[in-house]
Amino acid sequence: MGKHLKILTNGIIKENPVLVLLLGCCPFLAVTTQASNAIGMGAATTAVLLGSNIFISLLRKIISEKVRIPCYIVIIASFVTLVQMIVKAYLPSLNDSLGLFLPLIVVNCIILGRAEMFASKNSVGDSVLDAIGMGVGFTLAMLVMASIREIFGNGTWFGLAIPVLSSNTISLLTMPAGGFAIFGILIAIINKVTKGQGVKKKEFGCEGCVHAAACGKLACPAEPEKEATAE
Repeated sequence: MGKHLKILTNGIIKENPVLVLLLGCCPFLAVTTQASNAIGMGAATTAVLLGSNIFISLLRKIISEKVRIPCYIVIIASFVTLVQMIVKAYLPSLNDSLGLFLPLIVVNCIILGRAEMFASKNSVGDSVLDAIGMGVGFTLAMLVMASIREIFGNGTWFGLAIPVLSSNTISLLTMPAGGFAIFGILIAIINKVTKGQGVKKKEFGCEGCVHAAACGKLACPAEPEKEATAE
């Protein structure tokens, strides 16, 4: 039970996909000007992550090592198309707000990263927990970011005007520069809370890189040779 709980909660703070692993930063910065957009993008990403993790885990012993990345992308793209069709049919206003960033979930590093690092190596049950944890972590991070930008930048929250703040806005927060500033502050807060130990340093090497197999580790700098010992 402890193992399952750890998998489920890892993505919320310790391995938050955006604030710790720094994945999916493009939609995180682009659509977080409104809290409603954050919830919509978070829910869509979680749905795709959940579906792709389940299928990739089920097929992990069937998919050839040589073609696994193209197979993962096909699976992810199928779920993105399904989610996009549902959003277009039932939530057209959300579809218009998210725009191009909804279909671009296909290339979201969080989805492919969890497929390569977790779903392809673990059972369906664990992959489901990982998807939910990472999805919730991503959604919460986006909601916090969007809430700060909307409340202080527009003087509203979920479109509802906030007394006093609505007439004293900081328009910079709704701009890219303001987004990057808030992003940096949130990363600093998480780093402080986790004491800089959210992810161990060794996980940033080739063993922890989702693209290591594709680049053949050629992009990684060679380890410095140990200095020769004295006589």
